[in-house]
Amino acid sequence: MANKDSLYIKLYNSLLDSINSMKPGERMPSERTLCDEYKLSRTTVRNAISELESNGYVSRVQGKGTFVRAQDLLKHNLSDYYSFTDQIRSLGKTPKSEILDFHIKKANSETAKNLNISEDELVIRFVRLRKSNDTPMMLETTYLKYEDFTELTKVHLEQKPLYEIFENDYNRNIYKVNEMFSVSLLNSETSKLLGVKNKEPCLAITRISTDEDENIIEYTTSLARSDKFVYQTEYYPK
Repeated sequence: MANKDSLYIKLYNSLLDSINSMKPGERMPSERTLCDEYKLSRTTVRNAISELESNGYVSRVQGKGTFVRAQDLLKHNLSDYYSFTDQIRSLGKTPKSEILDFHIKKANSETAKNLNISEDELVIRFVRLRKSNDTPMMLETTYLKYEDFTELTKVHLEQKPLYEIFENDYNRNIYKVNEMFSVSLLNSETSKLLGVKNKEPCLAITRISTDEDENIIEYTTSLARSDKFVYQTEYYPK
């Protein structure tokens, strides 16, 4: 017999497939109908619907039922993430970056390790609140080797996208991006900046970008709103 987790996952995926072919505002079958159709307990059905609701696919109205939500076009695939600016522009939105902090300082052990430098070397550290139109989407902290970008200032970052600065001003072209994803919780400060509730789950991303000769260009850590981004991948099992 299949365990409860596998039944729950199968139901969730089946309902998600159905939702993808439904129109926003369309009412989903009742819990009782789903129980009868899938031969599952009310608890399993209710948990699957709750998960769909928390992921923004449906909304429940007390006394009326569960309805398909219009999917936010800002919610996009982080597996294709490279340039926040390009992604937002491709959705017909206006990317904005608010520079919250900009400093030149000595690298700590973690930063030095990720930039492949010694701890006594200088780095440029800046924090950006990334927005789509006026909607906060992501909080990014970026570290660069100071000796590689000695002329970079806060004003430059306010006037031009970072990757355009790399390419046009410093002739540094990103060849490879290594990203690691994990789940985290926002603290009171970061949740306020991103416009969500305290301790809201988020996607924590660590990115290291290198050039064609495998020289590290940037080390960035990001906190992305889980209601605005998804991670999706496709593969072909042998």
